Amino acid sequence: SASLGPKYKRLVGDVLLSSAVIAYLGPFTIPFRRDAVAGWQKLCDEKGVPMSEKFDLQEIVGDPVAIRSWNLQGLPTDSFSIDNGIIISVARRWPLMIDPQGQANKWIRKKEEEAGLLVIKLTQSDYLRTLENAIQFGKPVMCENVLEALDPALEPLLVKQTFKQAGVECIRLGDATIEYSQDFKFYITSKLRNPHYLPELQVKVTLLNFMITPAGLEDQLLGIVVAKERPDLEEEKSRLVLEAAANKKQLKEIEDQILEVLSTGEGGSILEDEGAINILTAAKTLGNEIA
Repeated sequence: SASLGPKYKRLVGDVLLSSAVIAYLGPFTIPFRRDAVAGWQKLCDEKGVPMSEKFDLQEIVGDPVAIRSWNLQGLPTDSFSIDNGIIISVARRWPLMIDPQGQANKWIRKKEEEAGLLVIKLTQSDYLRTLENAIQFGKPVMCENVLEALDPALEPLLVKQTFKQAGVECIRLGDATIEYSQDFKFYITSKLRNPHYLPELQVKVTLLNFMITPAGLEDQLLGIVVAKERPDLEEEKSRLVLEAAANKKQLKEIEDQILEVLSTGEGGSILEDEGAINILTAAKTLGNEIA
């Protein structure tokens, strides 16, 4: 509770900066993002808006359990890549990823593998049929290797132009009207290094720069060297990463249970609530085991 007080006071500025980063900085490089945030911090300071001295999108918006899961699925561990992952997870528009080295493509394939990811190209004659089925049955789709223009037939999908028909949410794609599942996800990747997308397209997607960073490259090269020279260490690292992810997930579940108990209490003493005592005991035991 001692740490929550100061965080609460800085909440307005932190959320304001986070929203700006998510809305505007996706297409840009690390130096540009850093300069933009510094400029916004200066403006907030001049206007008396309270905020954290050091801005960190992961600390404010990120979910540690989700981030660890993304890293296991192939997302590089550098902060630039993780910020991109966070933007994808919270943005309201579908992501269009500038991905010349295939980093994002590889990550999305692994991330959505269990959900039955479908991969399409705009050059395929039947790609709209694949999209129709995915939208109807709530399957994730990745459209890869796009150039600087997209098929106009995708317009309703990009702007999520859904409508109700006989009480069912639908969307029109090409000549077909199909049921729209809320479980559907759409990812777009491009191998172009420096594409020029028209403003009319940029406002309909979440544009993200996934070009590999020096930190991300260093992390991957180190992993390759260690796997070659000391496979035992690489195996141990993988085991520890998986274990840490599982522990964080368990702690998060316990925290959620504690919050639910506290929020649904009927005003009596928590010491008289056997269910609450069991949850608190389990949380303490788990915390000791992890420590």
